[in-house]
Amino acid sequence: MAIVKSFKAIRPRKDLVDKVAALPYDVMNTQEAREMVKSNPYSFLHVDKAQIDLNPSTNQYDKVVYEKARDNLYGMIDKKIYIQDPEKSMYIYRQVMDGREQTGIVACTSIDDYMNDIIKKHEHTRAEKEQDRINHVDYCNANTGPIFLTYKNIKEIDEIVEIWTKKEAEYNFVSEDGISHIVWLIDDKNTVEKLENLFKDVKYLYIADGHHRAASAVKVGQLRRKENPNYNGNEEFNFFLSVIFPSEDLYIMDYNRVVKDLNGNSKDEFLNKVSEKFEIKPCDICEPYKPSEKCTFGMYIDKKWYKLTAKKGTYNEKDPVDSLDVSILQNNLLRPILAIEDPRTSDRIDFVGGIRGLKELEKRVEEGMVVAFSMYPTSIMELMDIADAGRVMPPKSTWFEPKLRSGIFVHELK
Repeated sequence: MAIVKSFKAIRPRKDLVDKVAALPYDVMNTQEAREMVKSNPYSFLHVDKAQIDLNPSTNQYDKVVYEKARDNLYGMIDKKIYIQDPEKSMYIYRQVMDGREQTGIVACTSIDDYMNDIIKKHEHTRAEKEQDRINHVDYCNANTGPIFLTYKNIKEIDEIVEIWTKKEAEYNFVSEDGISHIVWLIDDKNTVEKLENLFKDVKYLYIADGHHRAASAVKVGQLRRKENPNYNGNEEFNFFLSVIFPSEDLYIMDYNRVVKDLNGNSKDEFLNKVSEKFEIKPCDICEPYKPSEKCTFGMYIDKKWYKLTAKKGTYNEKDPVDSLDVSILQNNLLRPILAIEDPRTSDRIDFVGGIRGLKELEKRVEEGMVVAFSMYPTSIMELMDIADAGRVMPPKSTWFEPKLRSGIFVHELK
């Protein structure tokens, strides 16, 4: 039974929402963020990545960065760039990218559900990244970035969404990357109560994206509980900001790999070793090879594309992790041939989200990497199966598009 509740969102004025809404803090570096906000004082990056407003020599994890984030957020509230809804509500958030829609419910979810594994995870988190967002949320006294959750579709929730999305939208704008963002306000108490009850029939929610934000939000909630030993469980710090999408709406793109060297092998030696576990077929056409089915991979080396097909016996079909394409490549090529033991920490491998296209792989090889691999995307069902099994995916297994914008909704913890 999932706990999903309404909240009094702090959100931008209608005339400024397109200027405030920003990409998540972790999809760009500090210098890129500085460039993005040069002509936009309203961007939420001034909150989510506040070091852009400080001296470039400032350590991004310094206390002054979190203080600046807090001051910027509440400065925007004082200037009426942000308003707070007078009553607790839920919201519908639709994104449209290349004609494809994903439509979710914006609400708050329970830190207890996270701790009790009703909210399922599929990734490990890193302590230093968690601590950064713990400090950020704690200083801001708010969840500033939503957690991207999914669930197995429920017809009655779909029907409510269909009814409300026929009404006039609260926000409707197109971001600089051409993605449409449309928001509807659900301020009818009966509808909100019905949605809360319907989500009680959802056995599990799954984190699609935002594991570090979720873990950090939960740990801030735990800190607040220690500070308030007489808490009753209804306080806002017991919940965190989420956008909850039905699984059928979601689209996972390929998450591709590029490697700096062949681990001392010549090209011929490398191809010979690869052929032990993969069938290798040179591509006759000049276009990049995009895998169209599981267990197939594109490989770009020495200005030529090859199709790799995993041979039988190279993986366990019944194991949800071992049968992932990212695992097949890691366990049969990247680790044994190229000696990349841990992709999280190796400086010899890099990852390229599918949104950049396969030409980006060619470009990276021409610029100094030696070999690139195009991947078949992980499916949402594979993600759920792994989470249900209590397992974790290899790093960089999923690339979701479109990305949720930060700054459209803020959830205050007081």
